[in-house]
Amino acid sequence: MSSPHTTVAMTLSLIAIVVLIVTSALFSGSETALTAASRPLMHELERDGHRGAAVVNRLLRTRERLIGTILLGNNAVNILASALATSLFMGWFGEAGVAYATVAMTVALLIFGEILPKTYALTHTVPLALRVAPIMAVLTWLLFPVTFVLQAVVKVLLRLLRAGSTRETTAATALSELRGAIELHTADSPDRAVRDERAMLRSILDLTDVQVSDIMIHRSNLVSVDASLPPREILAQVVACPFSRVPLWRERKDNIVGVLHTKDLLRAVQVHQGDLETLDVASIAAPPWFVPETTTLLAQLQTFRQRREHFALVVDEYGTLLGIVTLEDILEEIVGEISDEHDISVPGARRQPDGSFLINGDVTLRDLNREFDWSLPDEEAATLAGLVIRESRSIPLVGEVFHFHGFTFEVTKRVRNRLTQFRVVPPADL
Repeated sequence: MSSPHTTVAMTLSLIAIVVLIVTSALFSGSETALTAASRPLMHELERDGHRGAAVVNRLLRTRERLIGTILLGNNAVNILASALATSLFMGWFGEAGVAYATVAMTVALLIFGEILPKTYALTHTVPLALRVAPIMAVLTWLLFPVTFVLQAVVKVLLRLLRAGSTRETTAATALSELRGAIELHTADSPDRAVRDERAMLRSILDLTDVQVSDIMIHRSNLVSVDASLPPREILAQVVACPFSRVPLWRERKDNIVGVLHTKDLLRAVQVHQGDLETLDVASIAAPPWFVPETTTLLAQLQTFRQRREHFALVVDEYGTLLGIVTLEDILEEIVGEISDEHDISVPGARRQPDGSFLINGDVTLRDLNREFDWSLPDEEAATLAGLVIRESRSIPLVGEVFHFHGFTFEVTKRVRNRLTQFRVVPPADL
């Protein structure tokens, strides 16, 4: 029969074990909540004046110290709880109490000290992180001398093992993480608005990778006017043109001498009061602005803003005219097609009743990927025709069929050496 003092001691030991298990749960849940907390969300909350978020961000900036504090506290309470449980069970069952204590504490710590708090932390990450941050901040300050020594020992051991820290965050890594986050949170959404937002975000990140040659209007589709024509005929062609800026050329079409804005032309016509024979159209045209084909969209967008220009001529390394790029073209790469009442509707891609698509050869792969959520590679080819020619290593004839990247491509129209239309059958899972 145990004495009253022994009974009280056992009761206190049992209460201490429960408190230590609860403390272990606090450390485990705090570790999961703080490390899984969204850094961007906490940054926004701190900007909005949330004090808890500021504490979380301060802890995450010294992540090694935080983890050291949590591990130190968690291991200390677990070891102490196990020691008390062993002593308690040995008092109850003698030497066999060691085995009983081991089993009981393993189950208790695993369920109540690890799985339960960490599962709760994963499902309530933000509120739990905000609640435990002040507690962890105090403990981190109190245990700093101990964690400092432990971190120093660990660093020395890592150097001896030649496994020093190689953590480095580059711009490319940050962009990859951001792309991954966009895909992770939007890939499975059936909402069209969410897919459009995903396409916009991806396009913004791609502005530094895509060149103006990938989105330019090719010179074969360029609307331009011969500057040597009579002023009245130039006026008629400009008025009939759906664009506000028209390149002027002399002698040959790739010899651009100016870019004529329709408003400037109409002002000049008003000044001459109908007497167009004395109107020098070339004199009111703006000087042409040439940009290399390798210019990135981000650089071109910034230059457009600096120069307050909306129109540029794209040339290759030899100065040969390749096409034009406008501010609207770059904006369309971000937000999708922008149409107004003067745009010409071009049937670039038409869905067929059998699930296939009739697509013009000059439709860009980026537009197809954006519109239909495809994943055709656009690193080496800009248009659908360019992709088929690159993959087939030939200029196919009408009726030839190819299978690339899970898609089926059939050439349906060809004009001389230009592939003008395809029938495309996407994979069955798209």
